[in-house]
Amino acid sequence: MKLSNKVVVITGAGNGMGREMTLEALRRGASVFGVDLSDKALSETAIAAGKGAKFAHAAVDITDRKAVATLPALVEAAFGPADVLVNNAGIIQPFVKVNALEFEAADRVMNVNFFGPFNMVKTFLPVLLKRPEAQIANVSSMGGYGPVPGQTVYGASKAAVKLLTEGLHSELMNTNVKVTLIYPGAVGTDIASNSHVSIDLPTGADAPAMKMTTAVDAGRIMIDGIESDKARVFVGNDAKMMDLLVRLMPVKAAELIAKQMAGLLKD
Repeated sequence: MKLSNKVVVITGAGNGMGREMTLEALRRGASVFGVDLSDKALSETAIAAGKGAKFAHAAVDITDRKAVATLPALVEAAFGPADVLVNNAGIIQPFVKVNALEFEAADRVMNVNFFGPFNMVKTFLPVLLKRPEAQIANVSSMGGYGPVPGQTVYGASKAAVKLLTEGLHSELMNTNVKVTLIYPGAVGTDIASNSHVSIDLPTGADAPAMKMTTAVDAGRIMIDGIESDKARVFVGNDAKMMDLLVRLMPVKAAELIAKQMAGLLKD
């Protein structure tokens, strides 16, 4: 689906990949309604979009179903009915093993990363089904298929997004709604600080070698995938290679990831 003259709703639009997707969709002629927890961050995205950009926004907690239920009317008042829903907002967990992870932290990760997109899909799907053509794009993660010690519940939440999206693809394949599943690898964003998680990066020989995709490139790749109606989009060579390795040698892949992340994880 070409985004020109389409109405696109993007969660997590206040920063990182969400902001870059917003700016890229605007460049391609879309009207974008941004959703984020931070009104300040959304205002900064509006400034980046520039005067006259077809960008409107609302500060909404996507885990709050009553608040989410107000969004379709807000979008329609701004631009008309939504044509595309991009569930991008997400957080990571504190970098600790499951044994040390607080229940509250696990609940927060699952609520934001899984129930947030679920709430958005349930709310917007009736609208999308009435459009001549429509699309849902859900952002999972390389961590949704490759186990990362210290991010086990985060990975579980993104694996849940993966299965949710694949199920939606099957359920909607005979409708006007296309479904795209996005797997970012390592992307240079502020997800740690936005998740209120601190990470003590190691230095020297023990530091994990990790080449990151820029948020700008990630935004372009994801919008390209949406416009191409791709069922799966991998962001970064690391995401592509890990997908292949996990499917061919799952035990070896787990060992490799654990070795790479050992310097970040405290016992």
